[in-house]
Amino acid sequence: MDTHAVTALDKLHGYYFEDLEVGQSDEFSRTISESDILIFAGVSGDTNPVHLNQEFAQETMFEGCIAHGLLTASYISTVIGTKMPGPGCIYVGQNLKFKAPVKAGDTVVARVTIMETFPDKNFVKLQTQCLVGEKVVLDGEATIMVPSRKS
Repeated sequence: MDTHAVTALDKLHGYYFEDLEVGQSDEFSRTISESDILIFAGVSGDTNPVHLNQEFAQETMFEGCIAHGLLTASYISTVIGTKMPGPGCIYVGQNLKFKAPVKAGDTVVARVTIMETFPDKNFVKLQTQCLVGEKVVLDGEATIMVPSRKS
């Protein structure tokens, strides 16, 4: 086996199951733009006017356009897939509670924190949150399968 190829692949890999401990945390932040909302609407097919039509959205309880909840939630996937546990892990499940609207111009901080590990399955349970400032706008839990060094 070519050890150079293994080294190159290892550099792409995130944490292994054995590297993870309860309490570890990481985050990703992004300021949501109107373009992000438009692109997400196009990619997802969700063209609900509450996201795209200011005149319509002004008449709602939000008093203006809001970002798609799943656009906000996608930043949780960014943390999980690129930072912690990172490349190589697989999403098994996610629950979400949308607590407050997010609007264009808001900076969303997606944070994941390890709550529990399950060595028999290489599963990790994560607290998942998105915040705008100090306000939690999305709260949930995820279950992730993380590769072991042993496999």
